[in-house]
Amino acid sequence: MNNNLASLMEENLSRVWSERNASLRFNSIQTIYTADSSLYHTGHQISGHEAINESVNNLLADMPAAFTFFKLKPVVINNIIGRLIWGMGPNIDSLVGKGMDIAVFEEGKIKSLYVFLD
Repeated sequence: MNNNLASLMEENLSRVWSERNASLRFNSIQTIYTADSSLYHTGHQISGHEAINESVNNLLADMPAAFTFFKLKPVVINNIIGRLIWGMGPNIDSLVGKGMDIAVFEEGKIKSLYVFLD
């Protein structure tokens, strides 16, 4: 189960947060997140697939097209909680930002995602 949840967090980074096509991203969100999921940024909380897609879309619109997200350390799973350390930039050797995602899982999907920026 831990490997499945770790893979889910990695898929979230690549198929949601690094995906610029909103339609493809929305399909991934439906697969990765529970129907009543929530996303928490600093001072920002939203719920539902459409709101998550819109939030990611807004973030990606402010980033250069060449930027993407990279996993920097192995995902750690502790029961129903997961942690993924990531970096953002044009490539893994030229990161311009770093952060951490904390996911709470329910029935094999992400129920809540907390995004921390370094």
